[in-house]
Amino acid sequence: MNKDKLLFRVVCFAALLAFCVVLLGAYTRLKDAGLGCPDWPGCYGHLVVPQGEQAKAAGQAFGNVTVEAPKAWAEMTHRYVAGTLGMLILFIVIRAITTRKKYATPVGLPVIIALLVILQASLGRWTVTLKLLPPVVMFHLLGGMTLTVLLSLLALRLGQFFTNIVAEDYRRFRFWAALGLALLIGQIILGGWTSANYASLACTDFPTCNGTFLPDLHFSHAFSIMDKIGINYQGGILDQASKVTIQFCHRFGALIVFSYWLLLCLTMLGTARSKALLRFAVVVLILLVSQVGLGIMNIVLSLPLHVAVSHNAVATLLLTTVVALNYALTPKPLRTVDVN
Repeated sequence: MNKDKLLFRVVCFAALLAFCVVLLGAYTRLKDAGLGCPDWPGCYGHLVVPQGEQAKAAGQAFGNVTVEAPKAWAEMTHRYVAGTLGMLILFIVIRAITTRKKYATPVGLPVIIALLVILQASLGRWTVTLKLLPPVVMFHLLGGMTLTVLLSLLALRLGQFFTNIVAEDYRRFRFWAALGLALLIGQIILGGWTSANYASLACTDFPTCNGTFLPDLHFSHAFSIMDKIGINYQGGILDQASKVTIQFCHRFGALIVFSYWLLLCLTMLGTARSKALLRFAVVVLILLVSQVGLGIMNIVLSLPLHVAVSHNAVATLLLTTVVALNYALTPKPLRTVDVN
């Protein structure tokens, strides 16, 4: 079957750009720059960060605040790159629709991606206007990761990859990979909630949590999504016990996910016949160990910026890889029984 090489290349670039948007979003959040611009989509009413006398006037217009240029530029850079990604996705949708007969291009997935971009733009706006309301911040982070995953999945479909997985392999591992994906998604949601509520350093030591293996846990407040609208959530408003509960649950989830995928990858390495699955197992193991290591470093080093951003990056790569594994284990019309 002929491939639309132009569309394939654009989708690959868009997936890479989406990954960069996730990292820029993480950097902005971790620099406490989520409210670097108090309005949306501009910054203090301007398309670029105001400087000098213009900055003073802008600050006065927004309640006599001081324009913090570094934080404002971090936020606006994130918006500029996200806007560029939106334009690329618009091209992808138009190209997919116009070439669907010539190349049998999938249209449904590009349309879903475009709708997700619209939702992401809305979440980006609400992140600012609702002053970092934790559920909005969490869903904005998850939306960015989902966008990266869906663009990567579209690239796999356009490139017609993984058509040679041995039938015995996808019958044996398909369910377990899907279950592992569900566990990983749950853990990433926990991570997003931890970050949105500024609970990353609620436990200051490892493997214990503030000197104990089982701290006092307060679930009723820790996972309440019925927060007050209108107050400023920067820095977090939860009490320490609730933050400890969130951090402890994130650690416990990490233990479950790590153990599950360690066992599954070792099983794949020992019994899978397809070389593609063997490669997947190795990559997942590397990313898994890296992610756990970065999580521990975040705690013992008190959340250094480069480590925290890397933690977000590896989480996105791990999710994308696991989704690709599940895609590879889905039967396809062109599938053969060769071991390649």
